[in-house]
Amino acid sequence: MPLLPSSTYHSPAYLFNGHLQTILPSKLRRSPAVTYNRERITTPDDDFLDLDWAKTGSETLVVLSHGLEGDTHRPYMTGMAHAMNKAGYDALAWNFRSCSGEPNKLLRSYHMGAMEDLDLVVRHALHTGRYSTIFLVGFSMGGNLTLNYLSQWTEKVPPQISRAAVFSVPCHMKSACVQLAKPQNRIYMKRFLKTLHEKLQEKARRFDVDLQGFQSIMSFEQFDDRYTAPFHGFKNAEDYYEKCSSVAHLHRITVPTLLVNAQNDPFLSKECFPVEQALQNPNFYLEMPLEGGHVGFSEGFFQGLYYSERRAVEFFQQTL
Repeated sequence: MPLLPSSTYHSPAYLFNGHLQTILPSKLRRSPAVTYNRERITTPDDDFLDLDWAKTGSETLVVLSHGLEGDTHRPYMTGMAHAMNKAGYDALAWNFRSCSGEPNKLLRSYHMGAMEDLDLVVRHALHTGRYSTIFLVGFSMGGNLTLNYLSQWTEKVPPQISRAAVFSVPCHMKSACVQLAKPQNRIYMKRFLKTLHEKLQEKARRFDVDLQGFQSIMSFEQFDDRYTAPFHGFKNAEDYYEKCSSVAHLHRITVPTLLVNAQNDPFLSKECFPVEQALQNPNFYLEMPLEGGHVGFSEGFFQGLYYSERRAVEFFQQTL
């Protein structure tokens, strides 16, 4: 029964609700000191991915996937890379298409089910011949992508991938979109739509993209129906959510995988807490701390301590 009955995580008293636990670590945390070396690889469709390596000389590599509109320099990414280096592992943080600071070449960008890009990154790392073991870490959207990869591509996943840990994952996409569209979450929705709009404006200069009336878009469902779905071969937003929500496939995971979703995460609906799947799959571990916010999990904000980093290292090092 990999449904973990309790969590040791407790938020500092001064971060007394889910919004503070989400916003302050994102806005005020200093990026931990980690030295990246960037590498660009070409995708089979003649696009590119920018990879940031932080090496210690280990034969174990941790591949890190960021969240929606994130990148490898977000504090939660540099923090995790630093924690993995400190634990003796190499880290490879990769940028989704259009997220590395340079627009990608194609009309398509990234989405919740772009498993082929994660697979390309993993296989590129293995092709170096340096790694006998690979762990995966994903945050939010990157967590859903990781879960999809491990569950929908079970037969394709390289045997070197031995464990995964994901945090704050909207694994039931449709209901999570409804949750984010609620008035109390308007601050997040507005920020996401602003940066997405900026990227669409750049694409509109190169491709036939209709931006008329964009300001009337108020939710991810509207955005995904108009842009994400047609750009990436889905019929509509409903089709996109149905095919790319990892919650429907968790029963197929064969690699020991930890999902940590905080119960006060403002981004997550009740459907994003897959209790039944954890009860039924001995390889899928679900931890639901009462607190933590979305990609927060600060244990000492001013000291730079984060439960997600400590928990991932612990999970990778423990014997299951």
